[in-house]
Amino acid sequence: MTQQIAILLSIVVISVVLFWWEPISAEVIALGVLLSLVFTGQLPMKKAFEGFGSDTVIMILGLLILTAALQRTGVVDMAGRAVLGITKPTPNRLLWTVMIASAVLGAFISNTASTAFFLPIVFGIARKAEISTSKLLMPMAFASILTSSVTLVSTSTNMIVSGMMADHGMAPMGMFELAPVGVPIAVVGLIYIYFARRWVPDRDGKEELTEQFGVRPYLSEIVIMKDSPLAEKTLAEARIGEGLGLTVLGVDRDEERLKAHPALKLREGDILLVEGSQDDIVKVKDTEGVEIKGDVQLLDRDLERGEMSLAEAIILPGSPLIGKTLEKSRFRRRYDLLVLGLNHHGVYLVRKISQVPLQLGDVLLLQGRKDVLAELHEENAFHILGPIELMEEARPKRAHAPLAILIFVGVLVLTTMNLLTLPVAAMFGVLLVFVTGCITPEEAYQEVEWKAIILIGSMLGLGAAMQETGAAEYLAGLIVSMAGNGNPLWLLTGFFVLAVALTQPMSNQAAAIVMLPVAISTALKSGLNPRTFAMMIAVAASTSYLTPLEPACVLVYGPGRYKFMEFFKVGWLLTVLIYVVAIILVPMVWRLR
Repeated sequence: MTQQIAILLSIVVISVVLFWWEPISAEVIALGVLLSLVFTGQLPMKKAFEGFGSDTVIMILGLLILTAALQRTGVVDMAGRAVLGITKPTPNRLLWTVMIASAVLGAFISNTASTAFFLPIVFGIARKAEISTSKLLMPMAFASILTSSVTLVSTSTNMIVSGMMADHGMAPMGMFELAPVGVPIAVVGLIYIYFARRWVPDRDGKEELTEQFGVRPYLSEIVIMKDSPLAEKTLAEARIGEGLGLTVLGVDRDEERLKAHPALKLREGDILLVEGSQDDIVKVKDTEGVEIKGDVQLLDRDLERGEMSLAEAIILPGSPLIGKTLEKSRFRRRYDLLVLGLNHHGVYLVRKISQVPLQLGDVLLLQGRKDVLAELHEENAFHILGPIELMEEARPKRAHAPLAILIFVGVLVLTTMNLLTLPVAAMFGVLLVFVTGCITPEEAYQEVEWKAIILIGSMLGLGAAMQETGAAEYLAGLIVSMAGNGNPLWLLTGFFVLAVALTQPMSNQAAAIVMLPVAISTALKSGLNPRTFAMMIAVAASTSYLTPLEPACVLVYGPGRYKFMEFFKVGWLLTVLIYVVAIILVPMVWRLR
């Protein structure tokens, strides 16, 4: 072991401890790891930030913007309603629906693209069903990765392995050659994730925080218009609760208040007294056959007097207040608003709130003039829950929904047919959603989870350092020497373990490129079938459940508000199960001798 390799492995050990303990946020730790590699000479300065311009980072950025466009055009809401319309909205059924859909799509397109496609849809489903998104996002990402070994096109890693096999004189991988191993892995993995759902953290973003803080529900009156498709339907058939997310409290007909029971048949001119969130009430404006009557009002009317109003504001990514206290940011003078309370990670604080450093997701209870609250909402430092007129500009661009869907599907088609790589296709899609007005650049940049970009860009530098210093080859040689001339299954096990380990700091493709030549060479020297080892490397390189550094996991890491080591908590046993399936089936399908 050279001094360089020893220093590098020490940095890796220290980073693992920090990621586990997480005294500071994961992206800050990752950036520190990257700079420590540069300062200790493990990585040349000219290569330090190449990871931020890598295909992986560009792909993630493009897919995040495309999913934001789907959300901005209302596609998310429509898809969520459709799923809830055919699936009983219980947590277990929704979990199975999300996992199976993601796994099936992930078998035929990139697992990253599959996760990106379902990410906004899961948000819509979770909000409608009042289920924590964190309980669905990690299983969804894991499910999309599970089918990476079903077809040749499931992941670019398989295609790279296939090409390298041809370079070493072997027949390239068939389209479904991996399926005898990949399908059992997917089945075992999905069953495991279902039963391991209790280990998935029950945490959410701003939706859950607003519920904890006690956002007041809104009352509104909606009118059944002439020729409305809801006319002559019963309340049960109208599905106002499932479709619009509203609770019908009563029906006014000819100055008479009728009880809202499921069998009540609606008529033209009926006025429905409904209760719901601000977002759901706004969506009534875009629903055919119904209109809002009058203004939405808070249930607690005493809270709104004259021009003064109360509102709850959730701190969003990119807010200038993150990391600052109310006192240091001079909040009162800067915004002319009074902070009455602070919800800090689920704890309601009313004393000394000016001394608490604000964090992403904190909720402020504000009192101030309506015009000031409106201006604050437009700054996009907060998400304001207040008078309905503040939300008018946030109404979905439903006219652009078909375009957004067409562009996203087009990106997937171009990638699947190998006409463009996923990073190029994703950025082409970004250009199209900007040009067609599906989303503005400003709106897109506010939606991007920048900490995920910093995390993956920094950690790719660690992978580059492992190649630069020869640490990856050193570890592979160590595996071979430890296995010796014993049972060849130990060799397969060693390569599986090392490939899985390398896929964490390195990209899956890079890990496969590093490991495959060593594995093939070892097999030939030992008189074993090199194809067996190549297939084991292909399976292992896609077993990325221990950290959120797999691109599919990066996409859900921020939105799910997960901690770095929570992926290890759920993923370690899944990794063991995949190993057990692989070590049994791979030598059976591709004989060792």
